[in-house]
Amino acid sequence: MIYLVYLLPLVLVLAWHLRKRENLQAESIVAKVEAEEAGLTEPASLHPLIDPLKCIGCGSCVLACPEQGHHTVLGLIHGKAALVSPTECIGHGACRSACPVDAIELVLGTEKRGVDIPRVSPWFETNVPGIFVAGELGGMGLIRNAIEQGRQAIDEIAKRRPKAIAPFDVLIVGAGPSGFSACLGAKAKGLSYLAIEQESLGGCVFQYPRGKLVMTQPAMLPLVGKIKFTTAHKEQLLEMWTKIEADHQLNIRYYESVTGIVPEGKGFKVTTTRGEYTAGTVLLAIGRRGTPRKLGVPGEELPKVVYRLIDPQQYKGHKVIVVGGGDSALEAAASIAEEGGEVILSYRGEAFQRAKPRNRDRVQKAQEGGRLQVMLNSQIKAITADKARLSVSGVMVEVDNDDIIVNAGGILPTDFLKRVGIDVDTKYGTT
Repeated sequence: MIYLVYLLPLVLVLAWHLRKRENLQAESIVAKVEAEEAGLTEPASLHPLIDPLKCIGCGSCVLACPEQGHHTVLGLIHGKAALVSPTECIGHGACRSACPVDAIELVLGTEKRGVDIPRVSPWFETNVPGIFVAGELGGMGLIRNAIEQGRQAIDEIAKRRPKAIAPFDVLIVGAGPSGFSACLGAKAKGLSYLAIEQESLGGCVFQYPRGKLVMTQPAMLPLVGKIKFTTAHKEQLLEMWTKIEADHQLNIRYYESVTGIVPEGKGFKVTTTRGEYTAGTVLLAIGRRGTPRKLGVPGEELPKVVYRLIDPQQYKGHKVIVVGGGDSALEAAASIAEEGGEVILSYRGEAFQRAKPRNRDRVQKAQEGGRLQVMLNSQIKAITADKARLSVSGVMVEVDNDDIIVNAGGILPTDFLKRVGIDVDTKYGTT
């Protein structure tokens, strides 16, 4: 009886643990199959590479992943850790820190899909002396990491501060997480600075759909300190940043794009769509998305054509064409339909193979509800004030519409970097 009293709890705990692992493995297999069927097998940024020979299957990495509560990113398959939903990984790196046997390495790109990354030193300087890179462009898509890199890059620039060789000690390109942090860092260090942003405060964060969760870990901002919340949606983060910008009177110019950077004297001449500036150093804190990919058709310059969805509510009661076959397009189309818009989802392919199952399900439900029409094998050929002409399986059709949202991806800034003289490496599953 004594043995039974002590052994029974141990047996029950072991049984519970094994059952939990079985459930996790079943969930992991389902997530992996869904990702493979959708063609979502290539991570977009920094991600874990797991050595199965070292992995002991303890599951510490799964528990450590901050995204796990929102997405099935990591899992266990056949007793080993696995990246089951690669496109959901945004490069926290907590999995590597949590692994007790060093079985995880953080890498960029894969054997099949290379990722272009500018070559930088440990202090974020490129091969062009005086030009620095921080944030998403350098492969760090995570907001917390981008904020930290922006601060660190400014710290390095402040150490080598040029003496009155240009109106600005540093010109910061981009006002996303990295650029915003750099602005605060420059002010904290007493540097003369100017930030140029081609869109609005927040950069890539501003482009996210309404309500999107954008932070799952706290971060430190110069002059501000630790961001109080550990999780934040887009609106919360932008509201906080807007207040910080006003409180500290940051020098940021919006809706201005940088078109060229050339050496001038001991600094650089930076040409934009609005003028020219000279600065001792330049910090590129731009995203990897670059500029939106356009359709290249007559009428695309009309104000009703935009390249991202900000708030689906503004399209309530409108007739909207959404162009694209990826997750952003499907999310936009479904969100507008759910808010009461009348939507046509136009995609040149035969199926939405690159979209996540949950977004395909949302589109299917919207179709069943009668507020969304899918046009596969279709392309917009011309746009007028109230109509659009589309080729659908080779047949021309004309449809009424109030708005057009193009989600056809972006043009990577690789060519721009090369024109500036910055060396770019293509990473195929390496650090």
